[in-house]
Amino acid sequence: MPNSSSISEFLLLPLADTRQLQLLHFWLLLGIYLAALLGNGLISTAVACDRRLHTPMYFFLLNLALLDLGCISTTLPKAMANALWDTRAISYAGCAAQLFFFSFFISAEFSLLTIMSYDRYVAICKPLHYGTLMDSRACATMAAAAWGAGVLHSLLHTASTFSLPLCQGNVVNQFFCEIPQILKLSCSASYLREVVFLIFSASLAFGCFVFIMMSYVQIFLAVLRIPSRQGRHKVFSTCLPHLAVVSLYLSTGFYAILKPLSVSSPSMDLMVAVLYSVVPPAVNPLIYSMRNSDVKDAVRKVMVRGVSKAANCPSFGIHGL
Repeated sequence: MPNSSSISEFLLLPLADTRQLQLLHFWLLLGIYLAALLGNGLISTAVACDRRLHTPMYFFLLNLALLDLGCISTTLPKAMANALWDTRAISYAGCAAQLFFFSFFISAEFSLLTIMSYDRYVAICKPLHYGTLMDSRACATMAAAAWGAGVLHSLLHTASTFSLPLCQGNVVNQFFCEIPQILKLSCSASYLREVVFLIFSASLAFGCFVFIMMSYVQIFLAVLRIPSRQGRHKVFSTCLPHLAVVSLYLSTGFYAILKPLSVSSPSMDLMVAVLYSVVPPAVNPLIYSMRNSDVKDAVRKVMVRGVSKAANCPSFGIHGL
């Protein structure tokens, strides 16, 4: 029976059983990946280069776009390569690195989504205090806290997961290295420590979700007092998609983390993983930014200028408070 010291590589879940479907999945994932790169890349460039967007809201959008780029770049390239070359292998070190970076980007992103809900709450419910509560230093500190929380969360789970003895083979029933799937390979009862860590992380994530919901409840109550019907529609049309993405992200993540290890359905696990690891980075540019006329104007200018002129960006500084 193999143990962790004898495992040099893992075998990931194939996306399809036939060669034709594998190639079809490759082209589908390639299209999604390029769309995510283009959308998040344009938003990052537009926010960095357009001084009108150097405000707290767009500063957080820039961070979100960077995290989305990192998140989707951690999982899809390897899955596409495996589908194209008809292989399943990923090295032990590659699996550990993939788990580390995915856990980092996904946890930092959820922390940032919590901060973004607070930013919208202050902007709508406490507009007179917005300049004080969301000044440059506060925004930089909150963004750094989100990235730092991601690093600590990722280090904790990666070290805990890969310190476990693995004696159930090397087949990972997922298209990327995911903590619950690695735990299935560990020896009996040896994974209880990591399960406790996962439950603790899930509790923190649920607390963030409650904070997000409370923020948006306060926002909606404030918006209902706005006499302008157009103003109410604008806020609702922006906030409701945000809540939908957060709810999808959290519900699917909870399912992947908290479902009993004995409950296993490869097709269901694959679909859930796609919903929380691929869909949000691909659709966030549309939901968070492309619905905004200022961002669309800035993106249009970037596309007109071209890459050569976009390279001459001013240094980013938050103003316009």
